[in-house]
Amino acid sequence: MPSFEKQKYIIDYTLSSLLRRKGKNISLLVVYTFVIFLVASVMFLTNSMKREAALVLTDTPEMVVQRLVAGRHDLIPVSHMDAIKEIRGVQSVKSRLWGYYYDATNGANYTLVVKEDIHDTPGLISVGNGVVRSLLVKENKAIPFKTYDGSYLFLKIKDVFSAESELVSSDLILISEADFRKIFSLPEGMATDLVLTVRNTRELPTIATKIKQLFPDTRPILREEISRTYDAVLDWRGGLLIVILSGAAFAFVILAWDKATGLSAEEKREIGTLKALGWETSDILTMKFWEGVLISSSAFSLGILLAYVHVFFGSFILFESTVKGWSTLYPHFRLTPFINLHHLSSMFFLTVVPYTVTTIIPSWRAATIDPDSVMRA
Repeated sequence: MPSFEKQKYIIDYTLSSLLRRKGKNISLLVVYTFVIFLVASVMFLTNSMKREAALVLTDTPEMVVQRLVAGRHDLIPVSHMDAIKEIRGVQSVKSRLWGYYYDATNGANYTLVVKEDIHDTPGLISVGNGVVRSLLVKENKAIPFKTYDGSYLFLKIKDVFSAESELVSSDLILISEADFRKIFSLPEGMATDLVLTVRNTRELPTIATKIKQLFPDTRPILREEISRTYDAVLDWRGGLLIVILSGAAFAFVILAWDKATGLSAEEKREIGTLKALGWETSDILTMKFWEGVLISSSAFSLGILLAYVHVFFGSFILFESTVKGWSTLYPHFRLTPFINLHHLSSMFFLTVVPYTVTTIIPSWRAATIDPDSVMRA
């Protein structure tokens, strides 16, 4: 009999054998799929969030210079810019004004940013969708801000950012410099931090060292350092979820191991009958191989498909609060589908291959002994 035809008949018999024990096999398939779904969801989510963060950080400054007082970030004199500009390799230096405003009425923190090239009209602000949702306001409505001297400043909403930019603009408020300084009682000549562009990015560490020598109370932060921090935070949150889910995964491993390494009396009688009918030991091992492949590959495919839908179309609702953090203004956004093939193949070999191999070992033991003794057992 040709090899292809033989494999086809063995697979047909394997499917009918699985259907005869459908209750037991379906319950195993459901648990197997659920565990893969959880792990794959975490993997898809952390990989996609890291990719989104990397894309957002491409527009961040090459270097940020902050001033520290007692280990805390403090305002930096704008006059520092003159000395930094003189460092060889520095192309431009700009000051930035930004800060956080706590709204006690809803417990939300807003990020206030001054961008003179986009918005610098006193009395008007541009806000993100998260701010609009939390305050239940619309365009042309005024929002009260309590200033640091206790008075209130009413600013009218000029426009709302588009929903497509919500990942980075949900809690964002663009404000004029005059209103920003009024709310925080910020003195003239002081800024939140300084941002640099350089002619050659390979000189960044050297320029950072020179800035530290000029102003020992400052802390230069490179874009690569910010990127590594984001990666570490997202890896930590993904690892936290894996640890939480490890209990369910461990319970499944015990269940799968017990199922795969032990044959029931019915399965032993089936092997004995097949041997008595003329099946070779290799045929029985092939049948058990296909049984393991069908169950594990079905669970893997279903788990991956469900995880894909959950993360990229279901707003990863199961892990939303853990991954997004503690912020009151959760941005509403849809992740761009991204799959790391290396991680996916690693997961395949760690879930499908071990189960398939463990189904063969007990079958080999039963198939190598006398059929009569197996059927009488």
